Amino acid sequence: MSVARLRVALIGYGGAGRVFHAPLIRHTAGLELALVASSRGDELARALPGVEVVATPQHALSRDDIDLVVIASPNPTHAALAEAALRAGRHVVVDKPFTLTLAEARGLARLAAQRDRVLAVFHNRRWDNDFLALREVLASGQIGRLTWLESRFDRFRPHVQDRWRERADDGGGIWLDLGPHLVDQALQLFGLPARVGGRLSRQRDGAAADDGCEAWLDYEGLRVSLSASMLVGGGLPRFAAHGTAGSWIRHGLDVQEDQLKAGLVPGDTEWGEDARPACLYRGDGEILDLPVPRGRYEAFYAAVRDAMLGCGANPVPPAQAVATMAVLETVAEAARLGRMLPVPLDAAERTAFAG
Repeated sequence: MSVARLRVALIGYGGAGRVFHAPLIRHTAGLELALVASSRGDELARALPGVEVVATPQHALSRDDIDLVVIASPNPTHAALAEAALRAGRHVVVDKPFTLTLAEARGLARLAAQRDRVLAVFHNRRWDNDFLALREVLASGQIGRLTWLESRFDRFRPHVQDRWRERADDGGGIWLDLGPHLVDQALQLFGLPARVGGRLSRQRDGAAADDGCEAWLDYEGLRVSLSASMLVGGGLPRFAAHGTAGSWIRHGLDVQEDQLKAGLVPGDTEWGEDARPACLYRGDGEILDLPVPRGRYEAFYAAVRDAMLGCGANPVPPAQAVATMAVLETVAEAARLGRMLPVPLDAAERTAFAG
């Protein structure tokens, strides 16, 4: 079956654009990476021969031959660029975090609905192999009723770097960098929590923005703990799920980011494959190794393509991205106040989130 070709403009060719978006777009049938807005013209000429390079986002947004604009620029630019792309009649993908504020997220969601455009947020970690495995084990009932989930996203980067991701006034900090992954995954598993709390910290010498974070999501009968740090060298599990019949533990991050950095792409034999098992600790003392499925980052852009063509659903619709932003913003406020807070979504937003 032939697939219509949709032309894509990528704004930004830093870490997100280079490692994730460009290769995933180029290996999605029906999508053509036609244009990149970046100041890295020489690098792009070598890395993406045949792809047009323009110096500014405005050049990309003014092009009538572009169907989809992908925004992988620094966090503070997301809202304005997404708004401009929607007003220009384009479909839009925004890298996480969607915006810097809940108000901006709500505004973009309304605009996308008014313009009848696909607006999706790149929450690629929904297709991590460990997260897919966690969904499977929870659905299987092997650990009984879940009572406590720990979800961590740790790195060891002890030296502060002079870059926007580590400057508080540029929309940086670990909570806005890794928190969106943690929050989105929790909301996909359990829905909206009743209340949230948290703590943001600066752990490294000279840190200008938060480089450690903890968040607590309050569900009836379930405790969900989310955390991330730049000063964890290893040893702690990525996921630890504890239930009435046992525990499921998974160490190590999904392999797809490292594979993309190494030049592997969807379709390669080893793509998304990870031989490291998860461990199931049964209540009777038995310990079982459980395999994890392949990761599937390619599913995101395939679903975006289908949604644009009217033959599939938006993989991360604005209502879900708004809910994630509501939790991110409320955790930061709860950390400032030192108490748990309700998530400030109205009845219509809660209904939209639930679909």
